[in-house]
Amino acid sequence: AMSFYPQIKQMQHAFTSLETSCPLPIIAAMHGYCVGAGVDLACCTDIRYCCDESVFSIREVKLGLAADIGTLQRLPKLIGHSSFLKELCYTGNDFDAVDARRIGFVSRVEPSVPSLISKAMEVANEISNVSPVAVVGTKKSLLYSRDHAVEEGLDHVALMNMSGLMTDDLMRSLLKKGGDEDVRFEPLLSHSRL
Repeated sequence: AMSFYPQIKQMQHAFTSLETSCPLPIIAAMHGYCVGAGVDLACCTDIRYCCDESVFSIREVKLGLAADIGTLQRLPKLIGHSSFLKELCYTGNDFDAVDARRIGFVSRVEPSVPSLISKAMEVANEISNVSPVAVVGTKKSLLYSRDHAVEEGLDHVALMNMSGLMTDDLMRSLLKKGGDEDVRFEPLLSHSRL
């Protein structure tokens, strides 16, 4: 049994890296069945949309296992430790798009796959048109604050914004807000390999 531990840890790391290694927001556009590892993966994304026909399940318990790739750790932080969450985790029962929206697992339910993809692309485009420094700083601060006290989160965002003020993004954002459509933000530098 212990021989599976390294494999489980490797899978956990792969999913966690979506949160920690990707500095830009990840949008999930889900349709059809999203079961087990699909829910694990969705929990690692920043924005979640689905179609009205989507079905979700934390099914591992029906296989004789506790969900081990991150749903039990991330989903309560996304939607709270509700009775409904525990029911889903203990039973492995399906929940639909209406329930997913009601509990806050998804922020939008679309009537079709084309409208789902269109909405996801629209929001991705909207995000791409604001300061990348602000977007990356916001994502880092949201993730940090999720796991730390409010005061620590405030210190973290203060440090992030100290760095952000050293860029031209604040001035460019103000120009863009003032109606200058020609304003473009500089792309972020790739991570150093040092």
